[in-house]
Amino acid sequence: MDFEGIIPEWFKTFVEVGNSLLWGDFLIGLLIVAGLYFSISSKFVQFRWFKEMFHVLTEKGEALPDGRKGISPFQAFTISAASRVGTGNIAGVATAIVLGGPGAIFWMWIVAFFGAATAFFESTLAQVYKVKDAEGGFRGGPAYYMEKGLNQKWLGLLFAVLITITFGFVFNGLQANTIAHAYEQAFNVDRWIIGLIVAALAGLVIFGGAKWIANVTGYIVPVMAIIYLGVVFVILIINYDQIIPMLGRIFTNAFGIREVFGGAVGAAILNGFQRGLFSNEAGMGSAPNAAASSAVSHPVKQGLIQSLGVFFDTMIVCTATAILILMYTDLSFGADAVQGIEVTQMAMTEQIGSFGATFIAIVILLFAYSSILGNYFYGQSNLYYIKENRVLLFVFKILVVVMIFVGSVMDLDTAWATADLFMALMAVTNLVAVFGLSNVVWQVAADYKKQLKRGENPVFQTNNIRADLTSVDEWGENRYAYRDNER
Repeated sequence: MDFEGIIPEWFKTFVEVGNSLLWGDFLIGLLIVAGLYFSISSKFVQFRWFKEMFHVLTEKGEALPDGRKGISPFQAFTISAASRVGTGNIAGVATAIVLGGPGAIFWMWIVAFFGAATAFFESTLAQVYKVKDAEGGFRGGPAYYMEKGLNQKWLGLLFAVLITITFGFVFNGLQANTIAHAYEQAFNVDRWIIGLIVAALAGLVIFGGAKWIANVTGYIVPVMAIIYLGVVFVILIINYDQIIPMLGRIFTNAFGIREVFGGAVGAAILNGFQRGLFSNEAGMGSAPNAAASSAVSHPVKQGLIQSLGVFFDTMIVCTATAILILMYTDLSFGADAVQGIEVTQMAMTEQIGSFGATFIAIVILLFAYSSILGNYFYGQSNLYYIKENRVLLFVFKILVVVMIFVGSVMDLDTAWATADLFMALMAVTNLVAVFGLSNVVWQVAADYKKQLKRGENPVFQTNNIRADLTSVDEWGENRYAYRDNER
């Protein structure tokens, strides 16, 4: 069956014009300014509290006095990682290198370096302004801190609509597209067949509820990351003599004289920022939805967890994939070259033989499938913000499953371009709010630091903060009960 014409030309034109306006003239500068501002104003929290991130990661979810218990910090980390670690780390890195050259990876690092601070700010805010849900846990995110922190309900509704469309439909379509291309390359199976299978598998979990999603991703993400990284690192150890030269290619391509005069630096920056933002999501406003669902004693703890997630995603997973691809002897560059998941499959095949394409197809199924589950979690949480209605939720679930199939048969360029446009719209909307509430994060972080210095397990109480937090529901004096407050 031929589904190539499933997306109308007017929509492709709309996406092209939108990307030209946002990415060509505005968003890259905004991401740089935001990353610098949040890093400097927090005295580079992403490094200052790096050790503390790992301490917080091992904590269990806090029990509330009324018996309710949200998911643990580690579970929240895996939900956000399920969305972060996926297509961007395997197919996105390949596309960035092919279109932007090896230097695009350097700019992905820059996005992660400063984005880790942005992630800290947005996820801390998500915890401060979270609300309880009907299932006994928590939900929150940019829509909630836009309403409760900025007193801008309309902005919260706008963001909720954007993230519901972006993650529920656009990103899930892209994940399915990547899976379909991988299996077409490895097994010569029509993409529409793979699309039906992935849609059916996703439907089984989506109709099981958010708790089921948390449990499934909690098992899938560590396993898939360990297997993929294990194989890639073994390849890098075997080819250890090529690691330094490949890293050298990344730096020289990012700043080389030939690249400057040839215009390649601009392409490297653009593709590095686009694929970096898609991969680690720092500033996009998606990860805070998972951060808000965790039950912790202090909002800063989830800020640190999400900051760590940015490092894990880009500095480890993306870099390992990039070096693997750069070692591929037949690697080609430019818009006419092979892009996406097929590049990574060919690079892996060169290293481990004909099983390489099959291995990547299996891995991307796990990566992208877990991303689909994490994406749905974000969409559902924000749909509840717009309107809590069972019929509306049921329709949303059906449309998500349908869009997974549609995405699998879209052409590659349209799938990526649509994702670029919608994540840009999300980032602009979210960063406006985070800038406006940055003073709240400074005060909350200062409170956390004071308690650490006293050797305590930090416990957040709104009356310790000078900012007006009268709209906050889930924090207050004696909100949490502890037998031992010592760390």
